[in-house]
Formats: sequence, structure tokens, C-alpha cells
Amino acid sequence: MKSYFTYIMTNYSKTLYTGVTSDLEKRVYEHKNKLIDGFTKKYNIDKLVYYVETNDINSAIEHEKQIKGWKRSKKIELIESMNPKWKDLGAYLLDSSPSLRSGSE
Repeated sequence: MKSYFTYIMTNYSKTLYTGVTSDLEKRVYEHKNKLIDGFTKKYNIDKLVYYVETNDINSAIEHEKQIKGWKRSKKIELIESMNPKWKDLGAYLLDSSPSLRSGSE
């Protein structure tokens, strides 16, 4: 069964970006290496601080929309409920995925 992820990434100044993907490891790699033009590249958003997995794409998209509608304080509460020290969860994902570190799939 396919997995989908709603995730939040940030930068050194804690600017927040919320997204959805079916391949979290690949998406984190793309953000960290500035492979996607737009907001995350412009603001150096490269640190994964929250994610949740589901088998339903509609649930993932709905959760993303819900988070995007929240005030910043509620987003921070969500992040800190899973990751109180704002550790880069993407570093753990990429460490376990040698194919992404080498740039091949």
C-alpha cells in the first residue's frame, strides 16, 4: 500500500513550510539541495521538523490544508508535540537512504 506524508520544514529563523508528498526521503533531499524553485529555495527551507504518514492521499492533502490554515502558534505546538527540540528529522531519513545521498534513484 502506498504511503503519503504531510510534512513541515523550516530554516534557521524558523520560517515554516507545509507540504505533501508520496516520497518523503526524495522530497527532503530536493529541499536540502535546493532542487525545487520557489519558496523553500528562496528562504533556505532545509530542515524537516514534522511529518505524519497516511495511506490515503485525500487525508494527507486535507491535513496539509488544515495546517496551512492554522495560526503560527498552533503549528509550533504541533511541531513541538512530536519534536520538542526541533531536530532535523530529515538528517535521519537521508542517513538511512544511500541512494539519495549519491543522487541516484
